[in-house]
Amino acid sequence: MTCTHLLCGCFGILNVFEGNLVLASVLLVIGGVLDFFDGFVARLLHVSSPMGKELDSIADMVTFGALPAFMMLNLLESSCSGLCSTGLFGFHKPYIAFMLAVFSALRLAKFNVDTRQTSSFIGVPTPANALVIASLPLIELYQPEYKEYIMNFNVLLVYTVVMSYLMVSELPLFALKFKTFGWKDNQIKYIFLITSVLLLILLKFVAIPLIIFLYIVFSVFGNLTKKKITDN
Repeated sequence: MTCTHLLCGCFGILNVFEGNLVLASVLLVIGGVLDFFDGFVARLLHVSSPMGKELDSIADMVTFGALPAFMMLNLLESSCSGLCSTGLFGFHKPYIAFMLAVFSALRLAKFNVDTRQTSSFIGVPTPANALVIASLPLIELYQPEYKEYIMNFNVLLVYTVVMSYLMVSELPLFALKFKTFGWKDNQIKYIFLITSVLLLILLKFVAIPLIIFLYIVFSVFGNLTKKKITDN
């Protein structure tokens, strides 16, 4: 399953080169599903190992790091409308997309050695960023009324820089892991899940970037609430 997840990233990059970003998005999502279940299946079959953990990180780097970076490069070049002109030292502006690959690698390496991230995350997970970028070609194709908002060179450029920072930031974010299923201990998680389902029903693909934004907002709110309770 992990190797198939890696192959999804490889074929996704190939489709970016061929100009088929929609299929690249679909492959990224399939890779995400495989990534979600491979750890569960490994534990179920009692085949978890350090090698599996390392292989999973490599697959994540390709599917959630390199593939989204190449997709963003394509989107930036498609949306530049003359803004792609080289700047300082002849730097081609859309190449800023490769920040996503570099900071994804830093994020994944940090996760592997950071003992604080067993039940929550520090920094935005790479799949969250990858899903936002995967949603953009789908929005452009199936919800063209939003195209002017997502195919905006400056918006994509700012997103790339901000998300690169957030992936390696010291921002605590909740994980969708449940030790218990009671409302009191999981209030923010349940509200987030319910809101996400409603947004997907109402807005379809446009909901994905909003859900990731809400994920960050809900996490910040939850952290502030916990800090207030602790201080009291």
